[in-house]
Amino acid sequence: MDDLSATPSRPRDMLVWKHAAASLRAGIPTALLCVVRSEGSSPGRQGSKMSVTATGLAGSIGGGIMEHKLVELVRARLREGDYTPEIRRQVHRAHARSDRSGMICSGEQEILLLPLRSEYLASLEACKRALRQSGGFRWVVAADGGPRVVADTDVTAPLIRFQPGENWQYEEKLGFRDQLTIVGGGHVSLALSRTLSTLDFDITVLDDRPALHTHLLNPYAHHKRTVPYDKLAPEVLEGPHQYVVIMTVGYRTDAVALRQLLHHQVRYLGVLGSSNKITHLLQELRAAGTDEAALSRIHAPIGLPIHSRTPEEIAISIAAEIIRVRNTPESE
Repeated sequence: MDDLSATPSRPRDMLVWKHAAASLRAGIPTALLCVVRSEGSSPGRQGSKMSVTATGLAGSIGGGIMEHKLVELVRARLREGDYTPEIRRQVHRAHARSDRSGMICSGEQEILLLPLRSEYLASLEACKRALRQSGGFRWVVAADGGPRVVADTDVTAPLIRFQPGENWQYEEKLGFRDQLTIVGGGHVSLALSRTLSTLDFDITVLDDRPALHTHLLNPYAHHKRTVPYDKLAPEVLEGPHQYVVIMTVGYRTDAVALRQLLHHQVRYLGVLGSSNKITHLLQELRAAGTDEAALSRIHAPIGLPIHSRTPEEIAISIAAEIIRVRNTPESE
């Protein structure tokens, strides 16, 4: 099976790590701000981060007056040579008794202020390398030690862990948050790759046609392979961060691909097609003895109903549905 070349997009935090490492390497005092906990309508979610120097920054912890105040605070610390890490609580309510952020959007955040010592440069470079490998590593920082990168092969582990208190510890998986496999490399696949490349997905596109130009020239996918659809199952990983969209050239190949993946344990399994096509496909699966529990996990027809017509509009409708699934707790 051919692995075709691609020009992948970068994980969300790559610019932050690059800015921090380059600044530190140049001897410029630098700090990292990271949201270690968030709840309610906080503007910056857990894991949001930014790199700050006296004259520059990269990334964001939510914007607004809160971000401005904390950026100026950490810049003052750097000027004073204060490299003590601190976690600050920010409450986004006008009448909060303490820790008011200046914002009134409700919710609250805890934000790590981490001035970066020169000896942290090795761990920043390790973060950059780990991000390029799309997973398998975790970034850890704690009250009793500087940041470090450790191996992480547990695919079931949570993306982020935060232990509050005096001996606080924060850790997060490095690389893309979730993995998307698109089965089918046509025009809608190209448009969906483009849309989801901005949303922190590691994107794989599989097609059974070795010379399909929309597959060969897709610059947004991180991995592209030519795979017979009746050999699809081993090519698609399982797990709570796996999303799969089937959009092959026609009904028959959709059916072959779906049968291969029907019992895969993934967060999202969707099939592109009209209501008539999907009804016929599900009828065939029922007639073949497929149990209703497996059929109930299929999202089909996929996409939110926004009367989309073009490949780009269809991609947006599918991306919106995937975002809704990703941001909905699995217990709901």
